[in-house]
Amino acid sequence: MHDLPAPEQIQAALLRLQAPADPAADPAGAHAAYIARVAANLGAIAQRQQAEALAVAAAETQRLRALLAGDAQPDDDLPRLNQRLADAIASGRMDLHTPGLAGHLWQVTLAKLAVDQPGY
Repeated sequence: MHDLPAPEQIQAALLRLQAPADPAADPAGAHAAYIARVAANLGAIAQRQQAEALAVAAAETQRLRALLAGDAQPDDDLPRLNQRLADAIASGRMDLHTPGLAGHLWQVTLAKLAVDQPGY
């Protein structure tokens, strides 16, 4: 599951960045260039989120259902499955010795990095 910012928040930030810069305060255009780079990065993040959201969520859901076997309900959505996992970890029922847990956490991390920092 992708964390914040959600695509809607990114789009709102892009709209705020469209406010014109004061050319007198930035005669070399450095600030305007910086804002353009920020806007381009935000747009790319939103695009990657939207392109990968369904596949990432489906894979994460499948892994969570396998990990939570007896604890998951058939109608649990991804946020609920993540809450069940967090509860199991917090209660000590699961830890890094639990088969599949470390791999799942690694896959979640890689999926988030692929959106946020694809060159990392």
